[in-house]
Amino acid sequence: MNYDEVMNIEKVVFGDMPPQPFLLGLLSAFDNRYQAAADSYFKEITWKQFFAIICINLCKEAPTLNELSDIMGSSHQNVKQILLKLEKKGFVSTVPDEKDKRKQRISVTDQCREFLEKNDNNGQQSRDIIGRIFKGIDEESLQTTIQTIMKMERNLSEL
Repeated sequence: MNYDEVMNIEKVVFGDMPPQPFLLGLLSAFDNRYQAAADSYFKEITWKQFFAIICINLCKEAPTLNELSDIMGSSHQNVKQILLKLEKKGFVSTVPDEKDKRKQRISVTDQCREFLEKNDNNGQQSRDIIGRIFKGIDEESLQTTIQTIMKMERNLSEL
């Protein structure tokens, strides 16, 4: 898709739209486009499933469902559905917390680690794709964008 063409067609009229709602719409549209592109990257799992695995691996200890939901910024129910599908595929397992048996901790399996290694998630192919997404964006602009979105995130949590 040529983004510039889509945004310049006669059917789209932004008029005097303030930059704040425009940015929110832009972020939503980007998220949808990125998810569609990322879903085609792996045959075995979706982008959201892969994102859950990334988030699990970022945790110092195996997270609970509630902890993972907070990290992913998604509802308990949505994350539970993602985890059920990953568990069915053998990518994650849940085990009772050693200190509080009521809590279930989520961890990646050996099968998942093999998948990550096979797909070289930290390798050259991933760097190439990320590089293409951020082509032409300087470090200062990127830092400003990160700071802006983090501030928006903090403000959102106060609603």
